[in-house]
Amino acid sequence: MKITVLDAATLGEDLSLEPLKVLGECEVYQSTNPEHVAERIGTCDVAVLNKVKLNESNLKYAKNLKLICVAATGYDNIDIDYCKEKGIAVCNVVGYSSHSCAQLTASMVLSLATHLTEYNGFVKSGEYSKSDTANKLSPVYHELFGKTWGIVGFGNIGREVGMVAKALGCELIVNKRTPIAGYKCVDIDTLCRYANIITIHTPLTDETYELINKKRLSLMKRDAILVNVARGAVVDEKAIATAIKEEKIGAFGCDVYSKEPFPATHPFYEIKDRENVLLTPHMAWGAYESRVRCLDEIVMNIKDFFSGGNKGRVV
Repeated sequence: MKITVLDAATLGEDLSLEPLKVLGECEVYQSTNPEHVAERIGTCDVAVLNKVKLNESNLKYAKNLKLICVAATGYDNIDIDYCKEKGIAVCNVVGYSSHSCAQLTASMVLSLATHLTEYNGFVKSGEYSKSDTANKLSPVYHELFGKTWGIVGFGNIGREVGMVAKALGCELIVNKRTPIAGYKCVDIDTLCRYANIITIHTPLTDETYELINKKRLSLMKRDAILVNVARGAVVDEKAIATAIKEEKIGAFGCDVYSKEPFPATHPFYEIKDRENVLLTPHMAWGAYESRVRCLDEIVMNIKDFFSGGNKGRVV
């Protein structure tokens, strides 16, 4: 069996790929540019990847390819229809990053709500040491207790974030395609209108593309905190940047972008230095423990596939 890893760098340099190497011949590339994908998957039986895009333009050259293993839950970078047509199996990994993503989501909300960047900057700058007052209480911050936390998408990650929200004493409202007993489920417009905090955890589909757009931003409270840890294109990024510039919402945190890394021409580049904006480099999923679980699941998916099973299969 020949396994090709196309973008090992996205899994972190501290993560050993030995569990893959014991399965067979393993060719590892730290990154793969689009023009090199076809050549690198040309002779492998299994392709392991995180963000590399696979579609007809490169898959048609993969004559031996039997299985694609995505080191993620989302698989919108894979042409699923083409894989179905050609009999190429696709496996993803579900649930491995729930703790990690929930932790980053909560960290962003708490930091933005409490203005930690500003307060920490006051101390680091030396201004606190020069001050003749024992404390500083501006900018004003508010308790999250009693506030309404709206969650868009209520899968494994959304549920875990919901537990955090409840632990902080927030009222929870949920936007989910299929309502679920025991939770207050509302439509997306109602959630945008009433939530003080909105966190996004939904997959990217035709239905969720730019789900948070100019219209829905206009429904939000002017002090609302919006955090996206789902997919970049779930929000209208230009509209988000405009809302921040025009102070239509209170704060914005984001870990995902329609183009990664985002270039200097991206709408968020103009707002990246604002104190009410917190941007991170798609790292929410990547706690060490999370990455170990992900790799372990990939190895089990490969073993199961060649034993005739369907573990982790999306196609």
